[in-house]
Amino acid sequence: MPQRFSSKIPRAFTKRQFLKVSTLSATALPSAILSEPQPSSPLRIGLISDVHYADLPTAGNRHYRDSISKMREAVTAFNLAKVDRVICLGDLIDTGATIEKELGHLKTIRKEIDRLEAPIHYVLGNHCVWSLTKEEFLTGVGQSSAYLSQSIHGVRLILLDACHRADGVAYGRQNFDWKEADIPEAQEAWLRTTLEESKEPALVFVHHRLDLENHYAVKSAASVRQILQESQKVAAVFQGHNHLNEHKTIEGIHYLTMQAMIEGSWPHQNAFSILSFDPAKGELIIEGHHSQSSYRI
Repeated sequence: MPQRFSSKIPRAFTKRQFLKVSTLSATALPSAILSEPQPSSPLRIGLISDVHYADLPTAGNRHYRDSISKMREAVTAFNLAKVDRVICLGDLIDTGATIEKELGHLKTIRKEIDRLEAPIHYVLGNHCVWSLTKEEFLTGVGQSSAYLSQSIHGVRLILLDACHRADGVAYGRQNFDWKEADIPEAQEAWLRTTLEESKEPALVFVHHRLDLENHYAVKSAASVRQILQESQKVAAVFQGHNHLNEHKTIEGIHYLTMQAMIEGSWPHQNAFSILSFDPAKGELIIEGHHSQSSYRI
């Protein structure tokens, strides 16, 4: 039987000294940035990545239709854990023969997601907007913006949108090469301002990788990393796209690439995790389920 809802943490990394971010107080924030009361308990976030749900036959190790059952298990685990938020790190759906079919994939997987008892935020992945426009996808999931910032439990959550070509044109209607992803200068400016105005430690979520320089990475990754490093507020970056488990530390910031849910057949394989972050203790724990690795940082 597959392992389910395990809290075992088999791997450990050096504990980061969150000296600056953990001592910052949560003062009043600009009205454009959402805020919530800050209870003393650690922030808990359910994480899923690269679901790729589609009504398609299995191709290689991608079991598209099995993502329904996999999502059902993840939602049940998140509800039992009473997470504060759920974040999808992109590629919620995969290709449909028509735009209508692709919208149908979105509607079908949303039926499972709607069982969540916590709010969910979606990072845009390249498959989310292969045939659909960003507006169509965001409308389908009930989200107002492709990138956003929210404060909860004294932590700043930042979602980035790397679904742009190098010339700044937004992905949509099959107008891009998946190996070309970028974060435009205007969004970089927004990110810098958001971090400057926030008085809290931050967690960043993005689909394409910021810790590489190859075709899985954001073209402007070095520039974005510089913004994160200069803020001295970012504890970790969570990313997908690459369909594997990986952890790197660059200039004191942890970069965690999360395993894809799509890989493998149900019920033997799945991948999701529960993130617990307590900035006061300088501790970040990822409780991995099935093929998702666990970490204590």
